[in-house]
Amino acid sequence: MISVDEKGSCVRTSWRGAGFSGLVLCLALSGCGGAVGTGAGRVGVVNCGVEVSYPSPAQRLFVNQGNRIATVLAIGAADRVAAVSALGDDRDVLAAAYGSEVVDGLVIATEGQPSLENVVARRADVVVSWFSDGDAVSPERLAERSIAAYQSTEGCRRGGGAERGTVEPWEALRTDLRGLGRITGREAEAEEVVGGIDARLGALGSAPAPRERPSVFLFDRGTSDVYSSGAYGAPQAIIEAAGARNALGDLEESWTSVSWERVVAARPDFIAFVDYGAQSFEDKVEVLRTNPATRDLPAVVAGRFLNLPFAMWTSSPLNVDAAEHLRVALEAGDLAPRSGIEARLDVPG
Repeated sequence: MISVDEKGSCVRTSWRGAGFSGLVLCLALSGCGGAVGTGAGRVGVVNCGVEVSYPSPAQRLFVNQGNRIATVLAIGAADRVAAVSALGDDRDVLAAAYGSEVVDGLVIATEGQPSLENVVARRADVVVSWFSDGDAVSPERLAERSIAAYQSTEGCRRGGGAERGTVEPWEALRTDLRGLGRITGREAEAEEVVGGIDARLGALGSAPAPRERPSVFLFDRGTSDVYSSGAYGAPQAIIEAAGARNALGDLEESWTSVSWERVVAARPDFIAFVDYGAQSFEDKVEVLRTNPATRDLPAVVAGRFLNLPFAMWTSSPLNVDAAEHLRVALEAGDLAPRSGIEARLDVPG
């Protein structure tokens, strides 16, 4: 594997860390097989528990999926983005949050998950993604091209194992904002975003609490089983901030599949949906209302539902907007006392 010595020369090394195995710690700007970054130097940023060297400032980010795109846009680093992928159904909510002119100006390399060719063609110096086993784009394959990888903190693996999630979700978000702020030279802007989120969380935390916190189940997608989120995923933080409890809060995982029996056992008072992909909101509701196991659940009988875009439920600055929307919905469903909390972001559709 390739790293950089104190003279900036390429050297071979091997390493296995707590985040993802085989990550290259230092990638040279030249002399290591054609790195592209145009920054003047390097900056060290801790990613998944390991200090990684990135171009400083990074000039050509390749950002995968709407939530990570939101994180980069929030810190004012759109000018550092060479291309994005898998924007999906998040275009409208990102335009509402950061301006349609900003989102329209993004170069979309592919509508789906990126290939290595997509990344190389855009001359990326850093790829920001959720790296999963078997992906065409991995930290190891990027290292071979002297391209740095930034793994979203929500996706960091514990102890090098399969389980994801190393810190509580709001801390994961703050870590990514600050880390990407350092990588792009937008540290002050990142701190401003963190401060704004914390102030809004303070207002949510001061809202009157329900006598008994209602149970909220997050329905991502599902037919034979249900994909949802446990204690280390952004929905945990969103649901708690809104004054409720995550029906899967006892699962030490960020995103995972559970059985329908688990959904039934949770008897959720409220069901939130992730709006994306081939399974529409209407399809998901139909599944719940026609399945004999779920049609009598309190949330289903009362029709207590909330449908929000992918980028609002996965780790991003829009998580605080999701928390405000959920709080308003809980109050409307008589599951939380009136608080005066208003959702600042007008969600399209």
